[in-house]
Amino acid sequence: MEHRLVLLAAVILLASGRGPRASLSQDSVDRSLSQGVDPDLIYLVDLPGFELADLSAGVVGDDGFGATYWSPGGHVDLRVHHSTSESARLASTRIMGAEPWTAPVNCESDEVGRYRSGGGRHEYAVLRAGHLIWLNCPVGLVDRAVLKAAMAGVWQVTWKGPRTPPPRHPPVRRGDLPATGDGAPIKYRGAGG
Repeated sequence: MEHRLVLLAAVILLASGRGPRASLSQDSVDRSLSQGVDPDLIYLVDLPGFELADLSAGVVGDDGFGATYWSPGGHVDLRVHHSTSESARLASTRIMGAEPWTAPVNCESDEVGRYRSGGGRHEYAVLRAGHLIWLNCPVGLVDRAVLKAAMAGVWQVTWKGPRTPPPRHPPVRRGDLPATGDGAPIKYRGAGG
């Protein structure tokens, strides 16, 4: 009987086209928070044929979040940052990984967000609650419809426990940094450095 229930559950999952939802381990969440990720910026997507690389999760920039979904054919990058305006950020941002970096960017809006392409890459960008979420990969790895469906279902990660874990060690105190000025280390080498 138990075997039949397991088989039935597998058939239902396959028929619905959805497997288990992507998730981060508690260790990855704790590591991301200790790196400085704003806990409100941790989002995930379901991407058929790709698996979330748990160890890829971490800080991007000052307090943003990033993770990578992989398959034998390549990888798709997820990035999340604070933003109050999707348009302003997208107008001034090149596509991550584009070749050349200065490649022109084509941008189209739809009911999910903004689809952008250029320089051999494409991505979807979505604004949710002041958070700009990007899903980016090479053109041909997945099509626009797959990116769009993944971003339509993006969700914010929630977990139990403290929002900021205690640091694993106290910050290192450097004795060669000046209290004033540009913050460059002090080097006593004589004239000309």
